[in-house]
Amino acid sequence: MSLIHKPHDKFFKETLSDLQTAQDFLQNYLPREFLEFMDLETIALQKDSFIEKELEETFSDLLFQTKINHKEGYLYLLFEHKSYPSPKIALQLLKYMLNIWEQKTTDQPAAKLPVIIPLVVYHGKARWNSPVKLSGLIEDYDQLPLAVASCLPNFSYLLYNISRYSNADIKGSVKLQIFLKLLRDIFEQDYTVFLKTLEESIMAFNQLENQGNGLEYFETFIRYIMSARNDLEFQTVYELAKEISLERSEVVMTIAEKLITEGMEKGMAKGIEKGIEKGMEKGKLEVAENLLRLGMGIDMIIKATGLSEEEIRKIMN
Repeated sequence: MSLIHKPHDKFFKETLSDLQTAQDFLQNYLPREFLEFMDLETIALQKDSFIEKELEETFSDLLFQTKINHKEGYLYLLFEHKSYPSPKIALQLLKYMLNIWEQKTTDQPAAKLPVIIPLVVYHGKARWNSPVKLSGLIEDYDQLPLAVASCLPNFSYLLYNISRYSNADIKGSVKLQIFLKLLRDIFEQDYTVFLKTLEESIMAFNQLENQGNGLEYFETFIRYIMSARNDLEFQTVYELAKEISLERSEVVMTIAEKLITEGMEKGMAKGIEKGIEKGMEKGKLEVAENLLRLGMGIDMIIKATGLSEEEIRKIMN
């Protein structure tokens, strides 16, 4: 089965790249005094990412342009998707903000720097203990004379520690609530708590479908949970969906078939140099192995891959 590489990154970007959902998040979670100086109706997604290659497994980012105090400004969302916080996140943000300023002022060297508001989204279970001000990383900053401190850069970022949100704290549209609750509980060690959130999320999709893109986002949702939770079996998701809606369970099976096909095609592509037949066989074996890991029954795997029961049992052993 073709599961997602960097699933948290993909889920974050696919959700908040939807401008309506991004507006919804900002409208509900930015402080009121910020919103009074912004026109979120003008928001536009910028295509650039400022994450270094070696940190892509830890961070994702999105840059939005919007009107701030009637002028061009930017909102920079940095998403930390590991289970514990980075100690020097403010320094990382400063580096990215400098890169954004350099890029945005290249054509107009004399122009003033645009406003950039940095926001950090975190969903790990470990307590957030990183300073929210750059000055918190500077040795003895609080003991420095004002004249010395004024020579040093300093700023604060807005922190959204999703893992500490209660259900009452989670606001916004159905899609945004599904996104935030799933981020909050994806690292949850109590499996029953996670399953409860999963069940509520699947139920919520009944409302989302009436709003247009529910089916497309449901596939994003299924791919994410199957990639991010090693202890989650495909059969569990199917049974949960079936209890809520027969139609929903059929969609889950359709997504599974699509993932199976992708897995087979991937295996075929790998085997082209050695011959199409070997590639197809390798694809089937890889798919069967992944389906076994996801808890799918032998009969279903035989139907999906065309392998014999003997071949599948060899993989099991």
